[in-house]
Amino acid sequence: MYGADPKDKHPMKGFPQICFIQNTVQNPNIIIGDYTYYDDPEDSENFERNVLYHFDFIGDRLIIGKFCAIATGVKFIMNGANHKLSGFSTYPFNIFGNGWETVTPVPQELPYKGDTVIGNDVWLGYEAMIMPGVQIGDGAIVAAKSVVTKDVPAYTIVGGNPAKPIRQRFSDEVVQELLSIAWWNWDIQKITRNLDKIVSADLDALRACE
Repeated sequence: MYGADPKDKHPMKGFPQICFIQNTVQNPNIIIGDYTYYDDPEDSENFERNVLYHFDFIGDRLIIGKFCAIATGVKFIMNGANHKLSGFSTYPFNIFGNGWETVTPVPQELPYKGDTVIGNDVWLGYEAMIMPGVQIGDGAIVAAKSVVTKDVPAYTIVGGNPAKPIRQRFSDEVVQELLSIAWWNWDIQKITRNLDKIVSADLDALRACE
């Protein structure tokens, strides 16, 4: 036995609020890694409703790595939410037409922060909000109801509005080695054999995994 089947929408039988969302997301600009789950007692399969202002014509992507835990109500604000900032008014007159389309901004006039990228083994807490273009490193933790406006380094805990670092989970040297080991890229047989090392904090043991 090698754990849950990553192609199973609901890997916990009788508990549909947990969903491996790579099996339900339809938008090609939302990329989800194996074993990443969304926990939602109302509709765990409809993760895409939490990816807001994600318009095809903008082309930005939401990329989430493997083995991430996403709590209920986490929201991702994408670049389509942005309004032109360089003029006196930020009101989007053009979207209402009827003569107002004459002030439609060109794409270069709209703020664009790029893709939103969540690393591997990231825990996003209840109702956290991730703003456009943010990059969250491997092993990071975002506290419940936080608003993440800036990049989060690997293995760092952040919280608040705007989210700020609370602490780094391990020393710089350990973080660099964890990123080099990248256990989430091992084959599932190796991961299963070494679960006790992955969930411990013994770097020598993790380093020696076969």
